[in-house]
Amino acid sequence: MADQPQPWAERTVEVPPQAGVPQQRDPYRRGVASVGQRRTPRTEPFPVVEEEPHGAGWSDAPRRPLGWHVAQLKRGGEWSAAGALFAFVCWGIWAISGGGDLAAPLLIFVLSLLVAGGLFALARLVGRLVLERQMGRVRHSARGAHLVTAVFLTGLGVAWLQQTEWVVSAWNWITNN
Repeated sequence: MADQPQPWAERTVEVPPQAGVPQQRDPYRRGVASVGQRRTPRTEPFPVVEEEPHGAGWSDAPRRPLGWHVAQLKRGGEWSAAGALFAFVCWGIWAISGGGDLAAPLLIFVLSLLVAGGLFALARLVGRLVLERQMGRVRHSARGAHLVTAVFLTGLGVAWLQQTEWVVSAWNWITNN
């Protein structure tokens, strides 16, 4: 063995077993590594879903707690909040530029927010019918409905700005129309 150029090529020396040290399960075998058994499976099997007969209602389905539904509705709420903030600023510019009493513009703003809330509810209903019932998917958030509401509120704010004379003249001056 003295003529081997690589020191790592030498075979290990067998050590006699010592007292108090447990003996290994499998002795050394060239090319085989001892690997312990897996503690937990990597994936969990899908639960078996039995098909319901036609005409069966949703009454047997497990109900989720109210907190889960509220958390689902909050996801994506930043879109609606941004749209509402933009609409509020544009409404304020429109209402103050109009001069006079703010009671009528305030009523218009409150009604506009109610319409936005109805649009949000309609978007959720359409999502439930199309995504959950027709396509069998589970919705994990309300981002789509919040996005639809934000687009509506942003369009509403732009419409209020288009009714403000000095904003329109400033826009025309900037774009050279």
